[in-house]
Amino acid sequence: MKHTFRQVFRSGKFLVGFVIFMAIVLTVLIYPLFIKYPPLDVVSRGTFLPPGIYVNVYDSMSSSLRYTLLLDDAASRRIASKLSHEDRLAMQEWLVAMGVPEDEIDIEDTVKLLELWKNNFDPTARFPGMTNADRNYYIRLNTSLDGLLATEGATVAALNQETGVLEEKGIINQTDYVNVGEVPNVRVLPLGTDNFGRDVLTELVKATGVSLSIGLVAGVVATSIGLLLGLISGYMGGLVDDLIVFINNLFTVIPSFVLLILISFSIGQEQRGAFTIAVVIGLTSWVWTARAVRAQVISLRNRDHVNLSKLSGHSVAHILTTDILPYIASYVIMALILQISSGILIEAGLSILGLGPRTTDVPTLGLMMNWGMIYQAHIMGKWWAYFPVIVIIALISFSMNLMNTGLDQVFNPALRD
Repeated sequence: MKHTFRQVFRSGKFLVGFVIFMAIVLTVLIYPLFIKYPPLDVVSRGTFLPPGIYVNVYDSMSSSLRYTLLLDDAASRRIASKLSHEDRLAMQEWLVAMGVPEDEIDIEDTVKLLELWKNNFDPTARFPGMTNADRNYYIRLNTSLDGLLATEGATVAALNQETGVLEEKGIINQTDYVNVGEVPNVRVLPLGTDNFGRDVLTELVKATGVSLSIGLVAGVVATSIGLLLGLISGYMGGLVDDLIVFINNLFTVIPSFVLLILISFSIGQEQRGAFTIAVVIGLTSWVWTARAVRAQVISLRNRDHVNLSKLSGHSVAHILTTDILPYIASYVIMALILQISSGILIEAGLSILGLGPRTTDVPTLGLMMNWGMIYQAHIMGKWWAYFPVIVIIALISFSMNLMNTGLDQVFNPALRD
């Protein structure tokens, strides 16, 4: 056994796949120990908040600890954040359409551009081909340019509850900074939020764990059924073999995914928990395992040691478990790995069609894809809502297939030679 493990881990493909897979599993296990937020907890009112660090504005403004930093490019960064190159081109287009000579417009000179804009912009004016969306864009742009070149600080005022008058509380200078570590309310969202306002990273880690569990249960169920039927069919032969092969052919003729869709739909959403979906996947995915195990057993059932065991009066169960199963154990393990990977992919496919586990309990990788598609994350360019899910699914499948290929090279003499 020790020699076998050594051979397995000397396989480069198996080792790479094992490292990737264990990194995913360890992340799923360790992440909740440090980040204890519920995965389906809504943390924002807006949808699809982009990835980043979110600092509470109220706490930042009321912080007594402010620092003065003299950064040369602070003003240019502030202007660039409110007036992009595309905005400058749009302003040029509007000014030209309104009769301003193009050679008088320098979009790189912010002061002159803003002066031209201030002197000529009219929110009620329209030029040929201008849509309502364009008009609203120019109005929003004009509003955002207010005070862009100001050098004074912003006055903070609070309402006096007795007099009802705003009273000045302080001035925030443009060179004032706060230390993020000293602001009490900061939330790091490395993958932003989804359409429901939930932390995508926390949700993704939980969904990965649930999908791995679904794949494991589905793989164990499918491999167990396939192994049992394959052993009985291959060893017994005769009428038993014919009956099992007939059932196997029935499941082969009917596409398993169509069968899954029909079963999942008939179960109903309320009864479609993660475990139920995993068992259903396992019950419909055993066919090729049974067929392959049967072929292996047929090649073993007339070996000398098996015949000797028969002559010794051992039971069928004893012969199958003692004299045949150890010879196909490596093949069964490889089949289990592929069944787990297949179970995860099938669950994702079912969930994308809206036939996965019900959405109120736990997230899965397929459900996250489904939510991203329903709320058009891919159309709106909100990549963080669906792309990390695709990467995780691809990594899991890739790692398990690498492990399977590595095991095949170790246990298959033809490939090893």
